[in-house]
Amino acid sequence: FVLLADQVRAYDNPAEMPKADLVLVTLKTTANDQFETLITPLLKDNTVILTLQNGLGNEERLADLFGAGRVMGGTAFVCINRIGPGHVNHIADGLIAIGEISGPPADRANQVADLFKSSNVPVRVLESLRYGRWEKLVWNIPFNGLSAVMDMTTELLIDSAEGEELVRQIMSEVLAAAKGVGVYLPQELIEAKIAATRKMGDYRTSMHLDMKAGRAMEVEAIFGYPLKVAQNANVPVLRLEMLYELLQIRNKTRHNG
Repeated sequence: FVLLADQVRAYDNPAEMPKADLVLVTLKTTANDQFETLITPLLKDNTVILTLQNGLGNEERLADLFGAGRVMGGTAFVCINRIGPGHVNHIADGLIAIGEISGPPADRANQVADLFKSSNVPVRVLESLRYGRWEKLVWNIPFNGLSAVMDMTTELLIDSAEGEELVRQIMSEVLAAAKGVGVYLPQELIEAKIAATRKMGDYRTSMHLDMKAGRAMEVEAIFGYPLKVAQNANVPVLRLEMLYELLQIRNKTRHNG
């Protein structure tokens, strides 16, 4: 579908925007230092802030700045690639899963979900946002990380027995890290994630595309923060640690090769 320019209310200065009932944060986590500048002018007393970003720590950062009572979080299970200015290729899926920063969903979670549904966006309300965050990391950590380090699509990563086994091992570490902080993900999730990945075909992850384009990658939110959580819980995650170190090198030398 196409949205024409006169159908989109776009601003280059948040101070010129009207106050918002709901702020959706869809920044790459590499731009989280812009939270205060972009969000503060939009807030009124009852504004809700919903972050749909990758990794861990985003809700906590927003809560520190604007108060936990405002903050919700969510994950997007969607295969999309930005292939040009204002041009997005939507390949598969599209589910949004949202929840409260802590505890079970409140009434506002269902109200926000209804907004997505009215726009034909599939959405579910999470009983536990922490569970949802770690569930997505089971896929994001191996596939985003390995695709960027090895310059491979998801299809190639699991095209060999050795590649598939490495993906499984990293997923197992993510499950163990989650368990270390009280989030219990079923072992069967590994098979489900790999099966879903096979259906994506020759897919390039967002981190793979960022690496190829020389853009900063979301290393800290997707890898660094979960690694620290695992280490603080005394959970050994040697493959995650190595992946994080390799990605740091990739990130710091991205303009040199």
